Amino acid sequence: MTARTRLRTRVRFAGWSALTALALGIVAFLTWTQLVMPADRAAAQAVFDNPAVTVTDTDVSVVIAPAAERSMAGLVFIPGAKVDPYAYLATLSPTVAATGMTVVITKPVLNLAFFDQRPLDTFTATAPDVASWFIGGHSLGGVRACMYAQDNEVAGLVLLGSYCASAVDEEQSVLSISGSEDGLSTPATIDDAADLLPADTTFVRIEGANHASFGAYGAQPGDGEATLTPAQSEQAITGALSTFTALRAPQSE
Repeated sequence: MTARTRLRTRVRFAGWSALTALALGIVAFLTWTQLVMPADRAAAQAVFDNPAVTVTDTDVSVVIAPAAERSMAGLVFIPGAKVDPYAYLATLSPTVAATGMTVVITKPVLNLAFFDQRPLDTFTATAPDVASWFIGGHSLGGVRACMYAQDNEVAGLVLLGSYCASAVDEEQSVLSISGSEDGLSTPATIDDAADLLPADTTFVRIEGANHASFGAYGAQPGDGEATLTPAQSEQAITGALSTFTALRAPQSE
């Protein structure tokens, strides 16, 4: 074998090795994105059994709607990274029942909101009767919601255990709900990013809530220890969210 042949063989081997490593990396990444934090089955089932709301599964979202009188307002809600969308049924269904709003929980591409570049109307189209939309999200889903709020006309921006990565228009109405025991979107992180939000942003800090208190999916690595029960956290979230949306939503039909 000549030197040139040996060099060509080495180059070919190196090329195939690089392609194999790339393929394995892609497979590993795709597998990792599918390992979601699952919804608590009992908490989700309780929402399905609640006669005050209906739950509809679509290709792009999970829709929670009031069974009786409906508001003309809705909320598109983006899950945190690798969190099952159904984990937010228990968190958001009390607001649906209390206000008559429709909530559309998105199913992010690869379970990661940052990879989801679909336009907002992909999700609002699943509830065509809604006239006015809020946008919100939990954790990294809230960061993505901030981007949607910058690019679309929405009634308000709702952040649960989250923050914005860039400045939000001063005219935008914003509600930021955080937890005192959040070990991921810590109180310090929320405070440090507060100057990116409008001056009249409504800040609500739930004492005793941690990062996982904003969804029913169990403990999360790196999180703090919650001192509130899930029911207490849901009640606090419902109160803050209902008050915020009631002031900015159109009247019921």
